[in-house]
Amino acid sequence: MNLGIKHSPQTRIVLANGIVVLVWENPSADIIAARLFIRAGSQWEVSQSAGLSHLLSAVLTKGTEQRSSLEIAEQVESVGASLGADSATDYFLLSLKTVSADFAEMLALAGELLRSPSFPQSEIDLERRLTMQAIRSQQEQPFSIAFDQLRRIMYGEHPYALSGLGTEASVAQLERTDLQRYHQTHFRPDNLVISLSGRIQSDDAIALVEKVFGDWQAPATPLPVLNLPAITSQPVRAAIAQETQQSIVMLGYLAPPVVREGAKGDEDIHQSLQNYTALKLLNSYLGNGLSSRLFVELREKRGLAYDVSAFYAPRLHPAQFVVYMGTAPENTAIALDGLKTEVDRLRTHPFNSETLQAAKDKILGQHALGKQTNAQIAQTFGWYETVGLGIGFDAQFQEQMSAVTIADTQTVADQYLVEPYISLVGPADVVKE
Repeated sequence: MNLGIKHSPQTRIVLANGIVVLVWENPSADIIAARLFIRAGSQWEVSQSAGLSHLLSAVLTKGTEQRSSLEIAEQVESVGASLGADSATDYFLLSLKTVSADFAEMLALAGELLRSPSFPQSEIDLERRLTMQAIRSQQEQPFSIAFDQLRRIMYGEHPYALSGLGTEASVAQLERTDLQRYHQTHFRPDNLVISLSGRIQSDDAIALVEKVFGDWQAPATPLPVLNLPAITSQPVRAAIAQETQQSIVMLGYLAPPVVREGAKGDEDIHQSLQNYTALKLLNSYLGNGLSSRLFVELREKRGLAYDVSAFYAPRLHPAQFVVYMGTAPENTAIALDGLKTEVDRLRTHPFNSETLQAAKDKILGQHALGKQTNAQIAQTFGWYETVGLGIGFDAQFQEQMSAVTIADTQTVADQYLVEPYISLVGPADVVKE
């Protein structure tokens, strides 16, 4: 071990081979959850390989050099544990949860899966077919079609423009050698964060991680460097004609990454986090729940929306601030105007102190509720570490949110919520106007 930080009840250790280990001691339940983050994800894909990390996540647990898919499943189910893999834009994830007595056995299995997957050809063929079925299913869902279109017009040649599932064409040409190459490139100890939470002492947890992963040596080649095309804001409007019972109206605004690229020093990082917390507050006020501005104004008062909401997902690279509505086709133009008016209102009608405090209380309450289980805790702190925020960000976020001012919300609204990208899906006579 070459670095250790103890923040009771949390510990952060960097092992000699580069693995970052986070342990949150939580003895309230006899459960231990682990999240193993690989700093990879679909951000490393190009259009020809779209869906590669998702396919790898689907087959990672289906065989190792020592065990078959059935043997892995039987081992997990025999102790009532859960184990699965997933891929996101900015990371790859292996998740497990088990009672404390079986944690050592399950962690050893997780290590085997990460280090020596066999990628059986029969499992690749099966998961490829299932993925292509999922892609075809999404192509029948107006919301998915609108969101795919929005990503494409916002991100262009950047991998964030790609669907995590890929396309039928890209998935059809993915081969076992592609999975092996991706695994060999990204699955290495100096690219791994292991986040644990549950009934276990930090020293015992670190000893177990050392036992399973300590002999895993990083290759001599340096970690790969991701060179991505620049993203510039050039809002456009795009429409897909489809005979649906409702139109989907979606507005997207480019938002900054959770930590600004090239940020140097505490002042730059503070400004990045100030933008993040202010945008999160605006998004929650607009579209989070039945009391949100969009729901009350556009659904309850005006009856325009079947579904209306907003979301803002922070990313390593420029993110999306999105508002959307499902509406009757004849209301498409009115809905578009209504959504844009409500976002513009964030710039023209600043919060008052009461509205600001209510929005803060809502976010801080949801933030606390999002860390009730060991799985949620392991996920939260593992994500902080993976995207470079660090284990102190949880407390910092709460302090930062409490400190957001009306002027802060006005500044980010004026800077980022001005001209939207527009994605429409619905009958041709209304979306092509």
